[in-house]
Amino acid sequence: MPAGYDARIMTGRRNTRGAAVAARGVAATAVALWLLAAPLPARQQVFRATTDVVTLPVTVTAKGDTLVPGLQRDQFEVLEDGRPQTLTYCATGATPEVPLHLGLLLDTSASMQRDLPQATSAAIRFINTLDEARDVTFVDFATQVRVSRFSPGSYPHLFERMRGNSADGYTALYDALAMYLAAAESQDGQKVLLLYTDGGDSRSETTFSQLVEMLRLSQVMVYVIGYMEHQTGTERAVQTMRMNDVAHQTGGATFYPGRKEDLEKIYGRILDELKSRYTLGYVSTNPAKDGAFRKVQVRVRAPEVSGLKVRTRLGYFAPIR
Repeated sequence: MPAGYDARIMTGRRNTRGAAVAARGVAATAVALWLLAAPLPARQQVFRATTDVVTLPVTVTAKGDTLVPGLQRDQFEVLEDGRPQTLTYCATGATPEVPLHLGLLLDTSASMQRDLPQATSAAIRFINTLDEARDVTFVDFATQVRVSRFSPGSYPHLFERMRGNSADGYTALYDALAMYLAAAESQDGQKVLLLYTDGGDSRSETTFSQLVEMLRLSQVMVYVIGYMEHQTGTERAVQTMRMNDVAHQTGGATFYPGRKEDLEKIYGRILDELKSRYTLGYVSTNPAKDGAFRKVQVRVRAPEVSGLKVRTRLGYFAPIR
């Protein structure tokens, strides 16, 4: 397998076009650059999420934020715009039919100088622990954005690349997320993204509102690890709110480590969530191809468990004719 392949973009002036056109334009550009870089490796037979199938990543917790594994298909109820839907697919964790593709975004801008070595070492330990991942799509970003995909056999090259980074330049965070979402669009199965950043975008052409739309168009669950300790109170509040929104849109979660020891607990939690995470699939009863946003709600029937909470995507955009 190849060590990986890069698609590099120099960011420019902020994009002033409308949100829908700009977001999809950034995605199309990223896909084009990705395909020009190298062909995707051959894939085995997998569960394929067609435009007719809605897929939902679902995390279920009980009282005390305890994860709830072992639920069956008939214990889930899915509502789309308030209307019940019939599940056609339900899987737990990563399976041969629903492989796990890991994304890793690493902020290497100057503002990450204090935290970059720690974030890099922790990310390498996490990748070595996550045996279920089919591959890793790695995005390192500062003024520039680089996207590469690595198979397990080429992880040494990935780790060398990660360790070779130094903190410098501006922060093209939203462009980096847009690049990753475009690159992940062709992948089937479960897509989980770990984002390491201090949250302060200072360079992107993609705006935050455009990014939110792209997240709604994607099928990626985002975990944010935010290094906010060195920011001022006002900056921290704004960036924390935005990172919380990024995770919330996708059914993911945010973590804000204050100490080095916190990272091990965070990774342990994320690993546990991935092992007990559900993937649900259904064909919508709404045949309209109008591109409208449809709200999704997932409920769980498990009367023996108290304090149930469900995290999933807020919804999705219907296909367009």
